[in-house]
Amino acid sequence: MNVILFDDPAIRIDLLPFTFTRPVSKIRVGILTIDEKWEKWLNTSVSFQTEAYLQKKFPLRSANDNLLINGALCPDMKLIMAIHALAPGQFLVKDKTLLAARKPEVEMNAINTIAYTEPITLIDKTWKIFRENAAQIKSDFALVTTGRTSASIHDKHTVVYNPQHVFVEEGVYVRSAILNAETGPIYLGKNSIVQEGAIIRGSFALCEGAHVNMGAKIRGDVTVGPFSKVGGEISTAVLFGYSNKAHDGFLGCSVLGEWCNLGADTNTSNLKNNYDNVKLWSHATGHFENTGLQFCGLMMGDHSKCSINLMFNTGTVVDVSANVFGEGFPRNYIPSFSWGGSGGYLTYRIDKALETASRVMARRNVVLDDVEKEILTHVYEQTVAHRNWEKKS
Repeated sequence: MNVILFDDPAIRIDLLPFTFTRPVSKIRVGILTIDEKWEKWLNTSVSFQTEAYLQKKFPLRSANDNLLINGALCPDMKLIMAIHALAPGQFLVKDKTLLAARKPEVEMNAINTIAYTEPITLIDKTWKIFRENAAQIKSDFALVTTGRTSASIHDKHTVVYNPQHVFVEEGVYVRSAILNAETGPIYLGKNSIVQEGAIIRGSFALCEGAHVNMGAKIRGDVTVGPFSKVGGEISTAVLFGYSNKAHDGFLGCSVLGEWCNLGADTNTSNLKNNYDNVKLWSHATGHFENTGLQFCGLMMGDHSKCSINLMFNTGTVVDVSANVFGEGFPRNYIPSFSWGGSGGYLTYRIDKALETASRVMARRNVVLDDVEKEILTHVYEQTVAHRNWEKKS
């Protein structure tokens, strides 16, 4: 079977700003992205059915016998068994959500639809990325380490608690750290670095080439994506990759996309002073919606950055390629290609934004190619209406 991970249109909108620049299944939750999970569980490669402007970077591969799987769905053994049992022309559905379809050449009907009754993990809201992260780290930890032997930590000044739940890939560098896996597994990816004085509690995933800086305090349920750098205090947060929160300051109950940077002493609030539920900007409704969560911090899309000493209020959404700076708290929703802060905003011109992105990526030996430029330009044009100050100028 040819596996295609598809974007459910309604879910994709609810996952903005992260799906402005990627298919749903390219979201990282746990150690792996969702598509990487499916590739390991099914022992095959996958392709993507997503928005037209993303297909050049994330191509669709079709065949005679296609198996379509919802890109927001995280695999588990019972789900895998149910999907393998699908006959051509059958659809697997949970409530009103399509989970999978085998060779879907006719419309769904009562005869060809199979109801799935087991619990599922569906990443259909941005905040579910950090809420489900601990469970997905544990699931991915078993997936990527079973039957393998961890490399050793030879540093005599590093203290490891519950070492059977710590897995170290080749090339890892650790010095004078505390690794406590009593509350969940700790995974240190290939060529990752944990510097002196770092204190890390599981569940925790440090992906390939990522750094934990000196004196960092990682309070658990945290994923640091490939080639990212973190410092200060972090709790229940996910960095997709190539992003930096390298200095002191607090990041909690938050998600950062790729190529983000938080300036020194940036702090995110994840709890309201009155302990009320947090409201978060919804691209689907164009309003702030109640998440039902008491704890929710910052959702920041790809290529966005902030200056030193920034304070993000509880439940802030920053879209793609925004540059945020200034005194006080910026507003709780900052559209793509914004330039400014609490004192007001201008539009971050696309030529200047691409110039900065090119410089940032070159520092990691990654090229901002024409395909990436086309995606960012499309997002810039697609989000003009969000930058309401443009209407007044």
